Amino acid sequence: MSPHSAAMPLYFHPLYTDGISPEARFPRERYRRIAARLDKSSAPISLRESPLATDGEIASAHDPEYVARFLSGEMSESERRRIGLRPWTDLIIPRTRRLVGGAIAALREVLGGGGIAANMAGGTHHAHYGWGAGYCVFNDLAICARLAVKRHGVKRVAIIDLDVHQGDGTATILRRDSEVFTLSVHCAQNFPMTKSVSDLDVALPCDTGDEEYLNSVTSALDMVWRTEPELVLFQAGVDPLKEDRLGRLAITHQGLRERNRLVFDAVKQRELPCVVFMGGGYCKPIEPTIDAFVDLFEQAAQAHRQMIAG
Repeated sequence: MSPHSAAMPLYFHPLYTDGISPEARFPRERYRRIAARLDKSSAPISLRESPLATDGEIASAHDPEYVARFLSGEMSESERRRIGLRPWTDLIIPRTRRLVGGAIAALREVLGGGGIAANMAGGTHHAHYGWGAGYCVFNDLAICARLAVKRHGVKRVAIIDLDVHQGDGTATILRRDSEVFTLSVHCAQNFPMTKSVSDLDVALPCDTGDEEYLNSVTSALDMVWRTEPELVLFQAGVDPLKEDRLGRLAITHQGLRERNRLVFDAVKQRELPCVVFMGGGYCKPIEPTIDAFVDLFEQAAQAHRQMIAG
């Protein structure tokens, strides 16, 4: 990977894979395999080790009692079952700290130097204030939005969530945060079956293809830019792919690349700092998911280089 100063920071840690049991249903190998692919890429990417998030950083968007129960390993079996990732291992705790820490480090990078930074995990938008769900323990999007406002003085944050599943936890945590605009473009007939209310929700029918999807994303982004954000948090799940076993949409790889381009071209044009969160991807076999995430990070890196050079 390029060590050049224009290289995009991309945070990763082996615990992203190793912190999940090999027996879990979650596709844990995707992180290690994406890192290996990007290590051979010519894209301007600087791979960095994710730091540990602090208790206080996590509690900026979560119930301190819930945070303490998780970090002390004292969560109930029903709480763990709601999250998934079972059977749990002791490494799930440092894994989660690294996952959130990688997002916070990426946030710090873009607010300090502009451009784009990314975390090779996260986008954990199903975690609510006092509980986790859907493979999500803590909500890194909500944490970063709160820290951007309270720690860094950002006045307007836009969360662009294009995962196939609605960002329900993000919506509930931030529903009273007037500084944050939440967008979710998702499949209507998909998890979570009971939806929350974002500032803008675009619910698409099953089997939506590229043209309708991209038109919907374009219209939604137009609404986002009208809020004049100073920071973009992009949840870039690749589970809208037609091949995804949990997706229910019918988006092609080219459609996903065009979706990413719409976001990155807009942040370049507006010179907006942007953090990329990985989101979902559950193809089986996993290769289409890996390909789509490699595309995402390479596109982000190219956009970052253009922003820094410009």
